[in-house]
Amino acid sequence: MGELVAEISKLREAVESLSERLVERDARIAELEALLGESRRSSKRQAAPFSKGEPKAEPKTPGRKPGSGHGRHGHRFAPVGPIDREVEVRLAGCCPDCGGELQLCRTADQFQVDLHVMTPVTTRFNIEIGKCVSCNRRVQAHHPDQTSSALGAASSHVGPCAKAFAIWLHYSLGLSFAKSKAVLSRLGVDVTSGAISQAAGSIGDSLEESFEEIVSKLNSSRAITADETGWKVGGRGAWLWDAATKDATAYWVADGRGFSEATQVINPDYSGTLVRDGWAVYKNFENATHQTCIAHLLRRCNELEKDLPSWAVGAPRQAKAILKQALAARRLPKAGRLAAIEDLSERIELLHEDAWAHPECRKLVNHLYNERHALFTFLQKPSVDATNYKAEQAIRPAVVNRKVWGGNRTWKGAKTQGRIMSVVRTATQRGIDPVDYLVRLARSPDPATVSLFA
Repeated sequence: MGELVAEISKLREAVESLSERLVERDARIAELEALLGESRRSSKRQAAPFSKGEPKAEPKTPGRKPGSGHGRHGHRFAPVGPIDREVEVRLAGCCPDCGGELQLCRTADQFQVDLHVMTPVTTRFNIEIGKCVSCNRRVQAHHPDQTSSALGAASSHVGPCAKAFAIWLHYSLGLSFAKSKAVLSRLGVDVTSGAISQAAGSIGDSLEESFEEIVSKLNSSRAITADETGWKVGGRGAWLWDAATKDATAYWVADGRGFSEATQVINPDYSGTLVRDGWAVYKNFENATHQTCIAHLLRRCNELEKDLPSWAVGAPRQAKAILKQALAARRLPKAGRLAAIEDLSERIELLHEDAWAHPECRKLVNHLYNERHALFTFLQKPSVDATNYKAEQAIRPAVVNRKVWGGNRTWKGAKTQGRIMSVVRTATQRGIDPVDYLVRLARSPDPATVSLFA
């Protein structure tokens, strides 16, 4: 009996020891998974695309390889159009080596395109001011090139071209207000950073109707691609949203990432096709047809294949095969695409019915099952994209700008940010010079007549 008690005691100690080791192992696994997740997130941050890691020990020789297989040799083509200046380059009187007489063999052409001396244009408007003899009302003349009627202490202005150019530098190319000021100073226009910021606010106010026109165009389109990214307003966290089509893009900054923020631009009852990533908020657009981004899902499958143990990679591999076959089915005729949808949907359901031991596999197959009605819309409607690349491409310039100057200081600046970026991006999509558009808008007596979609 005593031996049995001792054996039981020994087994209990072994169980307790193993339990402690399991607890320590689980804690270590959780720690390593957290570190892995942080590493993966850091690789996707905005510094990551510019970092190529450690240089190779034996890098290849830079440049193209010799031979005929590398394509056309790069060179600048001769300018097309009239020549502004022509210079005759004569031979010297004698050979520079031996002093002998030179004989003309031929005349060759060389072209040089350069910037002209950059000087500002200062205009003085001699404005006539009169008085009505009937009603005694003061009347002031106005020229189409004027953007303001202010006189006296406010009679000196920076013109609309310079303002629009500075706005384009800041909101499109990502230069800070200080750097935009430096560029204008190089062009001969002395202006402060604060003046450019103030001009941006005024231009943002004048773009209200243009922004509403863009929003209306988006909500009447057959498909919208949406995305969002982190932003800062006054140093606090916010979100920059964008909604894009082939010829229009709207940006707006909101203090959240929920459905109410999404519907600040996209109508809650939008009935077209919404192309988006897997963020659950987009599912609240119940009247819309949905297409989830296939590229996001493929990247997730690839990451799981790398991270999971060999016995657990079956789920991501099968899911990736289904998604790749769906992309390949785009080349099929309509009947083939519809048959592919039925087959692939059934395979998603079978994948969900299988018992997957690893929790990450269960998460993946559950997500695919929940998104099954939004996986293959692009096969039903060939005009719909399989990924949300339009929105990601549209949001990329804003992300670069965020890297330069961080965000906005005030919510008024955030509203200005959204309006100006929307107009500049949409104008570029439609082949309109955004600087020229802002100038025409500033000089127009009725901004409503200056349309981006005319």
